[in-house]
Amino acid sequence: MHEPEYDSGCEMTFSVTKRFLSGTALCLLLTASAQATELLNSSYDVSRELFTALNAPFIKQWDETHPGDKLTLRQSHAGSSKQALAILQGLKADVVTYNQVTDVQILHDRGRLLPADWQTRLPNNSSPFYSTMAFLVRKGNPKQIHSWNDLVRSDVKLIFPNPKTSGNGRYTWLAAWGAAELANHGDRAKTEQFMQRFVKNVEVFDTGGRGATTTFVERGLGDVLISFESEVNNIRQQYASQGYEVVVPDVDILAEFPVAWLDKNVQQNHSEEAAKAYLNYLYTPTAQKIMTQFYYRVSNPQLMAQATFPQTELFRVEDRFGSWEQVMKIHFASGGELDKLLAAGRG
Repeated sequence: MHEPEYDSGCEMTFSVTKRFLSGTALCLLLTASAQATELLNSSYDVSRELFTALNAPFIKQWDETHPGDKLTLRQSHAGSSKQALAILQGLKADVVTYNQVTDVQILHDRGRLLPADWQTRLPNNSSPFYSTMAFLVRKGNPKQIHSWNDLVRSDVKLIFPNPKTSGNGRYTWLAAWGAAELANHGDRAKTEQFMQRFVKNVEVFDTGGRGATTTFVERGLGDVLISFESEVNNIRQQYASQGYEVVVPDVDILAEFPVAWLDKNVQQNHSEEAAKAYLNYLYTPTAQKIMTQFYYRVSNPQLMAQATFPQTELFRVEDRFGSWEQVMKIHFASGGELDKLLAAGRG
């Protein structure tokens, strides 16, 4: 759309300013300015700081290797499911960096914005980094929180985002369920009893991870904030004077963070080269080192050896629950396990 405007501008300006600047030179200047590339990254709620740190080196690299093509990288953040819905409703994001496979898959299933095999296009199922769930507790750990089992005591109040709107919240739910199921040796009735007590202890269900952080830190509600290991460690650092402590339970969930370029959008936005380069950059040692500095885990053994992460037994969603399609239907659809146990807890 912009190219015709620049072309007509060159023709018109040439007749007016030919004494001062040749029409050819002016067209070259205007064409150069038209080569600027813009990427919009639609990401999950608590990734702002991470991508702020990641973007600067990539922009520098791009500008050095693509002279005359200045890159602008914009970010959009909210609960990952809300972000996916915004794209389906017309947000022209070039790339997505989410915290749950289903929020990328729906962009194929409902929008045909990328192919069905999108997870095969980049290493590690298109997940350049991963995390797990952790507990943020107040100074001195006054409630002595050490395990998932401690979270169902009657004197403990929990803060984590709503699994209906947040991948963060869904991972929390599944981590608690999976840990209880393992502890109960697969006894379904005992696991459901555990989860009923667990969800009854939730004081606030925010729509996204950053909202849950605000509720816990700024509003002072709850005894435990459950969020990604990366998020709670960053909070601990940011609010060092508050003396928050981080607990990673012995059994936990593997949270993959999938990324993808949206074929339909990058073709329309003429940003395909930059979008692919950006996501491939996330796998480089430079980017992966930044990720570990923000307490994200990576598949690079050397970088993981240099970082310090608590030991925990991680289980995969697919191994314990089946496909994400099954998970969404059984646990988070209307009338699913979450709804049933919420209703039972209120009874």
